[in-house]
Amino acid sequence: MNLSWAAFIVVAASAVAVGALLLIRRWSPHGGHFVDTGRAVGVFTLLATSFAVLFAFVIFLAFSAYDKTRTGAETEANTVSQQFETAQFLPADPAKQLSGELVCYARTVVHQEWPQMTNGNPPAINPWGVRMFLTLKQVDPATPSQQAAYAKWLDQTSAREIARQDRLHGSSGLIPAPLWFVLLISSGIVLAFVFFFADRGEGAVVQGVQVAAVMAMLTASLLVVHFLDNPYSPGSGSIQPDAMEATISQLQLVTDRLNISVADLCDEAGQATPAPSGG
Repeated sequence: MNLSWAAFIVVAASAVAVGALLLIRRWSPHGGHFVDTGRAVGVFTLLATSFAVLFAFVIFLAFSAYDKTRTGAETEANTVSQQFETAQFLPADPAKQLSGELVCYARTVVHQEWPQMTNGNPPAINPWGVRMFLTLKQVDPATPSQQAAYAKWLDQTSAREIARQDRLHGSSGLIPAPLWFVLLISSGIVLAFVFFFADRGEGAVVQGVQVAAVMAMLTASLLVVHFLDNPYSPGSGSIQPDAMEATISQLQLVTDRLNISVADLCDEAGQATPAPSGG
């Protein structure tokens, strides 16, 4: 969420609400529209409470999904790092190939999939995941350590795929459209009811502050829900590929320090490079 834009929207919406109130006050009778103000306050309390309960439910739903999405991104990155370690216990040639494919997988997540998720278009599949599967099919573990690494790789692959699905889940919106509809209608009803308290005989400043406070609260609430519903949108608090970028740096560091052989299969953005032709 862009905090500057959010603050501007809240202020602008509040100013519009105050302007509408001042306009409505010109046709409002002295004493307001209600003969029994206590009864009107009771109705408004019911409406406000209903909105608060609905908003709390939506926030709980949205934040739970947001947290699951963020955790999925972190778990996926950690699993890639763990699979890189596991690959070193497999036979030399497949270990070199799988290590390179893992690096390309991580680069694809950062440089290709993340921009797509930011635009609300989650990628269907990571091609390097398919290539790792095809490479693993050719592995014939012979020693007990290779067999254990083979089984561990399969478990880690399942964990990585589940984490990937959690990461992708938040890229196309978390709040169902009907829930958005009810939330917007409820906030509109609460705001509309506030205007019925317009009283030409009461101070304009006092009534303006009341309407501005209600409008600011409603606008800020909807902006928070919108932010949680779009966790990859640019701005403060959005989910970034920090964990996967850290994994890429870690893999490069381990490769250099331990002199691990890694197949060079892609460029820095994860795009596959042509295989060298035999000469």
